[in-house]
Amino acid sequence: MKHLLPRVEFLSLALAAVLFVVSAHAAEPKPPEGFRALFNGKDLTGWYGLNPHQSAKLTGEKKEENHKKQRAEFAEHWTVENGELVNDGHGPYATTEEDLGDIEFLIDYKTVPKADSGIYLRGTPQVQIWDINTPFNPKQPDIKRHLGSGSLWNNAVDAPGRDPLVLADRPFGEWNEVRVRQIGDVTWVWLNDKLVVDGAVMENYWDRSKPLPAEGPIMLQTHGGEIRWRNIFVREISPEEGKKILAEAKK
Repeated sequence: MKHLLPRVEFLSLALAAVLFVVSAHAAEPKPPEGFRALFNGKDLTGWYGLNPHQSAKLTGEKKEENHKKQRAEFAEHWTVENGELVNDGHGPYATTEEDLGDIEFLIDYKTVPKADSGIYLRGTPQVQIWDINTPFNPKQPDIKRHLGSGSLWNNAVDAPGRDPLVLADRPFGEWNEVRVRQIGDVTWVWLNDKLVVDGAVMENYWDRSKPLPAEGPIMLQTHGGEIRWRNIFVREISPEEGKKILAEAKK
């Protein structure tokens, strides 16, 4: 019996090491050809916390203090589980340290009933994620959750892209796959392989008199319910490719 405890401890340590290796390997993202990962599947490297609405009217030291506070709160609400970026429904938005311009962007999400989220492009709201089971409210006729997710919700009412072309959401508990292509301010969105926004101009929410910024971060919004993200990949679109895509779209 004297040798049993050390042997059990050794086996436990060995098993833990194996599980750690398997877990780490399972979390490694596998981008499609031509894409690279923005999320490493292991930790929050490359991301920080920022809700731009909280600091939009602040300036100087007050704005800096607010941003510092949000960065500190980030890890309180965002974690990594099984290769997934998980938010508890609260806290600042997950924001890429990197600014991006013309891109093709891939991401999967899974959320819960009554949650409300979105994907900010170039730091601007947003590709909308709804709970499509929310009943339509005639007193709020411009909010059409029942039509589905994936649209450019912050475009003006009745503007192209404001509402999705088709309902493409999968039931709760299943993963949804988003593909975004953005060249300048022209934006396409596919949800679960269905085109929901077809080359619509994404308006600059922060100042509609100006075009969308040339570059900015990807931001994953948190708003009222758990949401999980995975397979976050991006591919830069060159000026030559962008011109070709826009020319074909005009045809």
